Amino acid sequence: MTLSTTEIVDRLELAASTLRRLPNPPRSSPRRDGNTWPQIIHDVHEAYGYNKPQIRAVPSARDIQLMEEAIDWLRYVPEPDDRKILWMRAEGFRWRPICIQVGLTRSTAHRHAVAAVLTIQRTIKHQR
Repeated sequence: MTLSTTEIVDRLELAASTLRRLPNPPRSSPRRDGNTWPQIIHDVHEAYGYNKPQIRAVPSARDIQLMEEAIDWLRYVPEPDDRKILWMRAEGFRWRPICIQVGLTRSTAHRHAVAAVLTIQRTIKHQR
């Protein structure tokens, strides 16, 4: 069973969504400057939880596994700009910012994206 091109694009979009939902607590990543003091509360409403709660659905282990597999597919695309186009589309960027980022016209960027998805599909098919 081989994946269709739409299934590959959907899996890349799911991977981007899963990556956004992963927990990233404050001070979990290395910082160049800053300190270890707790954050100062400037407003009474912040101190007592009157601001809106932010609920984040943490992805399951299966979602993370599918995300890692889909991100690994990007290795099959030889051109870095093509990988960038695919990932930016998976993250939901419109064509204009993508074209500005990679320096291509919309039709050319779209052609590169389609070719990259076909490359991924072909490589997956040969591996199975």
